[in-house]
Amino acid sequence: MATTTSKGLMNLALKAAGSSSINWYPGHMATAMRDIKERVKVVDLIIEVPISSANIELQEILRRKKHLIVLNKMDLANPNTSNRWSEYFEACKQDHVFVNAHSKESVKNMVRQVRTSLSEAIRKEQTLLTMVVGIPNVGKSVITNSVHRIARYNISVQEKLKKAEVGPLPGVTQQISAFKIGHTPSIYLLDTPGVLVPNISNIETGLKLALTGAFKDSVVGQERLARYLLGLLNSRRSSFHVKWKAEAEAKAFIEDPVAQLKFKKRQHQSDFKTEVRGVIASTLLDFVGNVEDEHDMEVLVDTQMKELRKLFQIPEEAGDTGWTKVSSKLLNLYRIGKLGAYTWDIVPEVAAQ
Repeated sequence: MATTTSKGLMNLALKAAGSSSINWYPGHMATAMRDIKERVKVVDLIIEVPISSANIELQEILRRKKHLIVLNKMDLANPNTSNRWSEYFEACKQDHVFVNAHSKESVKNMVRQVRTSLSEAIRKEQTLLTMVVGIPNVGKSVITNSVHRIARYNISVQEKLKKAEVGPLPGVTQQISAFKIGHTPSIYLLDTPGVLVPNISNIETGLKLALTGAFKDSVVGQERLARYLLGLLNSRRSSFHVKWKAEAEAKAFIEDPVAQLKFKKRQHQSDFKTEVRGVIASTLLDFVGNVEDEHDMEVLVDTQMKELRKLFQIPEEAGDTGWTKVSSKLLNLYRIGKLGAYTWDIVPEVAAQ
């Protein structure tokens, strides 16, 4: 069910965006969109890897072609929300599949769904063409590589393994490349560059895309983005926060120095994650203000940033650059799933019918 955004969170969003719209449209995107429009005419199936996708031009293309929605990074998404999205797609009679592109079994399941979506065309054609489209940095090329790697071992002629270039930043893929993913009939997959609209007028949509790394952090600014992330986490106060605080407090009760040393050696990364979660949860649960209030939300986020700076051991002497380091560490932990599994997109009303 749709919910309204609190004034406290909206105020953070406006300050984070710094303007009425967010703009990041490198030259290769315009070229990519033209190429996609041209090649889609001969494509048998579009594989859409969405996330807050809101690219009107892409949506116009998708309406004219059979397409499969692939929801990647399922391991980083909230399972309950994923189930509601699945119900929504089923109600819309839209083919879809959830996938973790780094899991072989998950990708195999996706390949089976692709073949199911192509079943009618497979009976008629000897060569089929699919195309993966979506916004930047949602894992299109990772999916392409995983599918191509699996398919390669099922193709009788052992062709040289190709690899789509991937990276942690958006804009790595800048031209369309073809990969063979099936034999009898021959099936090819076109990997395409991620494309955005020139202007993202909805500020919250833009900031949520920025959190996923759909465009460079510098477009918004890391500190602004980190503060908005904390605002989102605060606005979704839940049982997770109680659990995080309990975990942090349990760790603090390990008083024996030898036990502490063993604990830190055994669970260094998990321990650090627990401490970060504990700071966020404790400051929220102990806060006496109202997160719906603009001023109170800012006070809370200020407190959390200061506590995280202490935890990350970034000295005051570092000045303002210290806040950038705090923000970078926080955003990285969020993006690799160390702060929990979240889905920020709200399921449309039809899912509840």
